Amino acid sequence: MAFGIDRPTLKQWKQDVQQGKISFLTHYWLDDRFPDCTTVTKVGCSDYGKLVAWGQRYGLQEQWIHLDPQFPHFDLFGGIQKDILQKENQWQQIEQFRL
Repeated sequence: MAFGIDRPTLKQWKQDVQQGKISFLTHYWLDDRFPDCTTVTKVGCSDYGKLVAWGQRYGLQEQWIHLDPQFPHFDLFGGIQKDILQKENQWQQIEQFRL
C-alpha cells in the first residue's frame, strides 16, 4: 500500500518517466514481505536501455526492473535506497521521508 505522495508529484514523475528522464519518486509503503521498510523509491525511465545503464552504475540487475508497460522502474528500499538517493542528490526526498 502506497501513501504520502500528492497527485501533482505523481503526475510529474509519470511525465518525466514518459519523456525518457531518470526520475525518482519516494513514498511511504507497507508490505508484509518487507516488515522493516516503510518507504520505497521508484526510479523510472521509459528509455529501457537508459534505465538498465543507470541501474548498472549502482549494481542493480536488469531483472529487478518492474516492467510496467508505461512506467518501467526499479524499486529501491532499505540501505540501498538512501545510498542511491544521496549519490543522486535527492536531498528533498531524503529529508521529506526522514531517511
